[in-house]
Amino acid sequence: MREFKRTDRVADQLQQELAVLIQREIKDPRLGMVTVSAVKVSRDLGYADIYITLLGENDATRIDENLKVLRHARGFLRSQIANRVKLRHVPELRFHYDESVVRGQRLSSLIDEAVADDRRRHDDSEDEDEVR
Repeated sequence: MREFKRTDRVADQLQQELAVLIQREIKDPRLGMVTVSAVKVSRDLGYADIYITLLGENDATRIDENLKVLRHARGFLRSQIANRVKLRHVPELRFHYDESVVRGQRLSSLIDEAVADDRRRHDDSEDEDEVR
């Protein structure tokens, strides 16, 4: 069995190329600091789902605005990929917002709160034991 599937190799290549293209070639001022966090390519290489995150911008209007810009530029991005990557057929690009980073930050803050609360309870119970 092969170590890496072709779809994985294509996804990695697309992720690298898109990251460069989005930062250097798209000149739309509405576009924020976009990071391509993951790319998943369908088995037949017909579609590529691109997951992006935005640096420091988590409100829904900015996310939607950035996704609109990227969706509008998808034809340009696809043609640039065709020039840079040797593929018979360049997958159709579908952009999605990757909520895993925001979800991870939220879970991390909940864990920190629980640990701090546990410490306070533990400190309070030690204080009560010393009083007795």
